[in-house]
Amino acid sequence: MPLNGEGGERSELRLALSKGRIFDDTLPLLAHAGIYPLDDIDKSRKLILDTNLPEVKLVIIRATDVPTYVEYGAADLGVAGKDVLLEHGGEGLYEPLDLQIARCRLMVAGRKGDKTTPLNGGRLKIATKFVNSTRHYYASRRQQVEIIKLYGSMELAPLVGLADRIVDLVESGNTLKANGLEPLEHIMDISARLVVNKASMKMKHQKIRPLIARIAEAVALKQEQQR
Repeated sequence: MPLNGEGGERSELRLALSKGRIFDDTLPLLAHAGIYPLDDIDKSRKLILDTNLPEVKLVIIRATDVPTYVEYGAADLGVAGKDVLLEHGGEGLYEPLDLQIARCRLMVAGRKGDKTTPLNGGRLKIATKFVNSTRHYYASRRQQVEIIKLYGSMELAPLVGLADRIVDLVESGNTLKANGLEPLEHIMDISARLVVNKASMKMKHQKIRPLIARIAEAVALKQEQQR
């Protein structure tokens, strides 16, 4: 299934990725589509990586910036966690494929055995960087909370009295356990998704649709092998 199509649009396809787990887990899916980076990401300082296909480039950016680059057309496609997409809002994006990689859970966590309830009609204090997801979750429960935005070391907040609970991504739960915390409520399962700029999907569909199809094949094959 060739990626090169016809038409007057710019021929280059840019795929936005973030370093780390998502990049590592995406590489085998791209390999199934016949795409391999020519640069070693661990050694290269380049932010735009060439691939074996001259018309395909990999743009390396922060995970939280992937939806923005794709929305504004600086990248045609991108791979981002569902948590990042929910915080971004998803405007200007298609989300055609769940890649079933970088899987974890978005959880409410607190001190072990915590049964904290607000005093005198007050609100629970929730520390998180996932402000929108947290707000929507508690709104769906018709529960008013005070949300405190943090950017890291979420587990510290309940330990020093900054917050009653936290909302964070949980994979193994070991970090929570090491800090005397435990998962209390499951909000949703999280995995990485392929997203596409809406204008690119329209103007470059002869290139993008075959690429999506090949990546979907790779996802299905991996799922079959894991059964």
